Parts: sequence; C-alpha cells; structure tokens
Amino acid sequence: MLEHLALDNVGPARAMQLDFAPRVNLITGDNGLGKSFLLDLAWWALTRRWPRDVNLRMTSGYPARPHNPARDARIRVGLRGQAGPVDYEAEYSRPDQGWSLPRGRPPMPGLVIYAHADGSFSVWDPARNYWDDLQRLPAYVFTEAEVWDGLTRTVNGRVIPLCNGLLSDWSAWIRANDHNARRMESALVALSPPGSPSQTIRPGQPARLSVDDARDIPCVETAYAGQVPILHASSGLRRAVALAYMLTWTWSEHRIAARLRRDEPTEQIVMLFDELESHLHPRWQRSMLPSLRSLGSSLPGSGQFQLVVSTHSPLVLASAEPWFDPGQDAWFDLDFGGEPPEALLQRRTFTARGTTAGWLTSEAFDLQTDRSLEAERAYLRAMALLTQEEPALADVMEVHDQLVATFPDVDRFWVRWNAFVEERGGEP
Repeated sequence: MLEHLALDNVGPARAMQLDFAPRVNLITGDNGLGKSFLLDLAWWALTRRWPRDVNLRMTSGYPARPHNPARDARIRVGLRGQAGPVDYEAEYSRPDQGWSLPRGRPPMPGLVIYAHADGSFSVWDPARNYWDDLQRLPAYVFTEAEVWDGLTRTVNGRVIPLCNGLLSDWSAWIRANDHNARRMESALVALSPPGSPSQTIRPGQPARLSVDDARDIPCVETAYAGQVPILHASSGLRRAVALAYMLTWTWSEHRIAARLRRDEPTEQIVMLFDELESHLHPRWQRSMLPSLRSLGSSLPGSGQFQLVVSTHSPLVLASAEPWFDPGQDAWFDLDFGGEPPEALLQRRTFTARGTTAGWLTSEAFDLQTDRSLEAERAYLRAMALLTQEEPALADVMEVHDQLVATFPDVDRFWVRWNAFVEERGGEP
C-alpha cells in the first residue's frame, strides 16, 4: 500500500509531501492546483509507469516534469511491499528526459486500479504486468472507448486481444450466468444510490440495436422505460457500469493469471479515483464514496483496500462524516498561496460540517457563502452595513432592494435584516 510521497521541485509546487492513511484518502482543491497530478504520481509510484507512456492514445496521465527546469528534481516514495516497507528515490535525468528508477519489478504486491476523470482506466496486476519483460505489458491502460470496445496489442504484426471490453464481456457473462455475471450485478447494486429501489442498477438481457451491428448490447432494467441498452443510458449510469466492469474484469483476470502461475491471489488493492462525482446526480454523489469503500473491502481476497479520491463535491465530503476515522483516513487540501505564489498542500483535520453549505464555506472550497454570486454580493454588503454604527438610510434601502431581487422570501436572514431596516427608519 502507498505510505508516503515527497516531491522536490516536481509538479505545481517547489515541494510537497503526502503521508497516506491506510484506508481512505480525500484530496480537494481548486482546478489547476494538482489533484489529478497527485493521482498520476501515486499511480506511477506504485507501478513505475505513467499511463500516457503505456498508451499513447490517452489524453491524460502524462509524465511529471520539474517545476523549475534549472533545478534538480526528486521524488521519494514509500510503500508497503510483500516483504515489508520499501523506500526509493527517483531523480529526473535531463539527458534521458525521464526518471531514474531502481531496476526490477515494482514491489507493490497488490492490484492497482485508477479511474481517470475522463472515463479512461489504468490497471496494474502483479500476476500479469512486468517492468522489463517485453513479452508482457507493464500495465493495462484503457482509453474510455477501449473500456467499452476492448484493448488489443500488436506483436510482430499479430493483433493480440488483451481485454474484450465491457460490451462483449458483460453480454457473454449474462448469457453464461456465471460468477462474473453475479459479481458484476452485485457491484452494480452496491454502487446504486440506497433507499431508491427504482434506481437500483440491474442487468437486463443483451439486445441488438440495429441490423447493421451484429453485437449484442448489454441492457439495464429501468423503472421508467423497461430495458435500456447501456449505450443509450445516462452518463452517470455508464460511469457506474464502467467502474463495476473494470473491478470485475480486473479481479477475474487476476485470479486466472494467479492460477496459471500457481500463485496465491493478492490480498491488497489500491484504487485511485479522479473526480468521483463526475456525471453523478447529488443522490449518487452522496452515496458513491461509502459504496465504493464498502465494495472494495468486500471484493474476494481484498484483505486490505486503500482508496485515494479527488473531489469537487461537498456531498462527497459530507458522505464521509459518519465513518471518517483520523487513524485510518486522511483529508488533503490544495490551496494557492506563498511567495512566490504556488500550490500548497495541507493535511487538514476532518471536522463534520453537518450540511453541504458547511462544506462549501470550509477550507475545502473557500466560498464566502453558499448563495448565488448576486445574492452573495448583496449579503456581504448587508453584513457590512449591520456592523456600521450609523449607516445612511439611502445605503440601507439600496442594499434592501438588492436583497429583494436575489433572496427568496423564506430566507431566515430576512428576520434580522427587516428589524435592522425598521430601526433605521426604513420600510422593509
């Protein structure tokens, strides 16, 4: 499992350090401060390959570069391998335009699954992937299209299938009604929002879409339209189905490879998830992190499951309040500051906020209020007047008109504000 990363002159800052918790790690911060970069780096630390180097069709997962090209750059990694703690350091080589690494295969003994924000996935399997064996891939890196249609590799002019893809595999599993079909269905039920039976994701029977396409397309059962081909489903539903498929496929293929090698299946899984809330309705945003945590821990053989998640959603953070344990979980927040200005990473104390509004105005998102921009401007002007000893009545009534234009009638702030207006001789 990943224990720590220390960066010197790498990425968006002069220096950063993350000491990971063993269970759930949350990363927040504004756009452009390095959340995806930290997940790419975590993947590289565990697998020693950048996703874009494995699959040139990827539009993310590019190699890290020095923050300041004129200075040396280093990455220090600490993880727990099969034989115990492993620490190593990589230095950026300008002649090679890459990172120096210890020879040999990565010491990570478990599966690594990386869900990218754009719908692509990266998978590393200790039973199937190697560092310096040209006969086998160093990792399985899927673009979004390859998750659905399959991943291949060309060797000496021969096309070798590496993964049949979601459409083909899921249809075959449903027809066979085998253990993969049942595992996929269980994963989908686990990822569905709780308390809403009409939105529970359940597979239907594969169906043809047209006479010009010979494929059988998996379907999902819906309360509103019966069976819907997965290609016609919503973006959020397709994202959940793709995640369930990659978890099922990765574990199934790992078990097959371990059996062929006469190895024991791994008992460790690390999952990296960029922008967990992408495409999801608030009902799903609130349930996805607990569902994923429970699902990962319940996978066969997953004796230890570590999750690293980036998010922009206050509902995702609020969903961690009932079970967040500082001894097992961590929250990292990226801000912009310093002199000269740069990205700053802090491990913050996770405190329950009670509501999403509390999270929106917390250090995670740094908003002044949870209102629209227009209402926020009116509110801040009103609060400034409330602190003045003798505000001019004209100013009070001008702000009052702005509040009327932007605040709903039921807003609790009206009680305080209307009393203030009356005290100043105005008409609320």
